[in-house]
Amino acid sequence: MNKKVMFFIVLGLIISGALIFLVTKYDFQNPKEVYTVYLEGKELGKINSKEELENYIDQEQEDLKTEYDVDKVYAPESLDIEKEITYDRKISTANEIYDEIKDQTSFTINGYEITIQEVAEKTSDSDQNNKTDEELGSQTIYVIDKSVFEDAVDNFVKAFVSEEDYEAFKNNTQSEIEETGSLIENIYIDNEITIKKGKIPADEYIYTDVNELSKYLIFGTLEEQKTYKVKKGETIEGISFDNKMSVEEFLIANPEFSDANNLLYEGQEVKLGILTPQLSLVEEDHVVEDQTVDFKTEIKYDNKKLVGTVTVQQEGVDGLNRVTKKVKKVNGETTNVIVTNTEVLKATREEIIIRGGNSGAVYASDEYWIWPTKTPYTISSPFGYRWGTLHDGSDIIGPGYGSPIYAANNGVVTEAGYRWPDGEHIVINHNNGYYTIYAHMSKLYVNVGDVVEAGQVIGAMGQTGNAYGTHLHFGAFRGYPYRGGTAFNAMELYR
Repeated sequence: MNKKVMFFIVLGLIISGALIFLVTKYDFQNPKEVYTVYLEGKELGKINSKEELENYIDQEQEDLKTEYDVDKVYAPESLDIEKEITYDRKISTANEIYDEIKDQTSFTINGYEITIQEVAEKTSDSDQNNKTDEELGSQTIYVIDKSVFEDAVDNFVKAFVSEEDYEAFKNNTQSEIEETGSLIENIYIDNEITIKKGKIPADEYIYTDVNELSKYLIFGTLEEQKTYKVKKGETIEGISFDNKMSVEEFLIANPEFSDANNLLYEGQEVKLGILTPQLSLVEEDHVVEDQTVDFKTEIKYDNKKLVGTVTVQQEGVDGLNRVTKKVKKVNGETTNVIVTNTEVLKATREEIIIRGGNSGAVYASDEYWIWPTKTPYTISSPFGYRWGTLHDGSDIIGPGYGSPIYAANNGVVTEAGYRWPDGEHIVINHNNGYYTIYAHMSKLYVNVGDVVEAGQVIGAMGQTGNAYGTHLHFGAFRGYPYRGGTAFNAMELYR
């Protein structure tokens, strides 16, 4: 190679190097506007166009748009795209950034985020069972259309309030009470509910069907309810109890039945669904009703007569009261009753029985059981299953805080004191195989070992222990309560 050729080669290399140096120097002196993409604070890369990435996401998510019938799919809420000026020439494509995003998180669509706050339990022993505002739980529900949630809530209300009564309340067309009857004064959801419109994550469960969301709000699950084939002679009440349901739960799960007295036929299929309400529906009613007042029985003993002889000295007569009261229900269950007026329509007359032999109050009379509270009263929660758990007594409300509690029959006090969840309570052994329990009282007037007579005041109504409102929990057992004894419906004692 001659010197002339070599000279031009070297000169070319020098000129090329100078040009590269000048271009590089020019680039560093002229920074470029780009967009840096961050996912949950971590940088994914830089792109030339924010709009290009957003359009690419929308184009690639056609299946999502079809599934939820929406027009556009958006970037994840945790994705940030920030404009910046940089000298960095390493630029990613929209496709590359998209692939990183879809492998780590979900995209979003327009919809509604609904937060439902749990309602605090109202017990007297708040340190035992109440939760502070900070401890209360909440859940989030997602819908595309807000009306899906609104209609589902409407269906939830109709599960606990008859549709006819609910529509009359909403339309202000309730009939006035003439002599007896009831009026709904208010219906409301007690939960704090927040509805926020915006981008919702597409990988969360999004409700698009009213009936599906209604089912979740009532039963707390979307799982299929179990079915049961009716056997010959079975009743709604019996099937409900055997499957740990209340009659009310059975009727809600099987809306084709109007009440517990509806007849069933052999082979008929019914649904078994235990309610787990996700909302707290409060219904406040004004009620006027006529209540029968059972006459009381006084038993006197005459040791001059043969043991076992019974003479009726005075026939008993039931009375009748017209009672006006305010009733509060939560999800169909009565939680509080305030009696505002009592009019005596017919007075009671006491029955007086003379029995042969000595008193011996320690032994119960199998025939004559005394009602444990004053009248008027309301059984707010009867014996039976509720929310899948056996309620082993009858909750009696109405007579008011501090009103007297009576021994239901003769017997011996075997428990008198405080324990959770019964609060201040008494257990009486009636010495005929039966025990009765009286719970949530405010005061106790007897002690363990005391012999009590039917109708004797043993305590005062209260709200101790795990008690939602003032009431008496009255239970009956064959055998010692919670020590091998079996609970049964105390109302059977009065039939």
